[in-house]
Amino acid sequence: MMLPEKIEFSDDQLLRIEAASQLTTLSKSCINLWVAQGKFPKPTCLSKTVKVWQMGQLRAWMKEAFETLGDET
Repeated sequence: MMLPEKIEFSDDQLLRIEAASQLTTLSKSCINLWVAQGKFPKPTCLSKTVKVWQMGQLRAWMKEAFETLGDET
């Protein structure tokens, strides 16, 4: 699934793992591992097989991750 380049997503936009993977450049297996380890936001389960993240949740996580990387240098 490809994310359109020029479309603005609201913070309430729901993203499935494929879109979350593309947005963060992390593999799906890495996202699942980091969720289990508490390093990545937990998704909302819409059903047994459908898990989603809110765009705002991922934006906040990425901002925090980049700020933390800046503190380590």
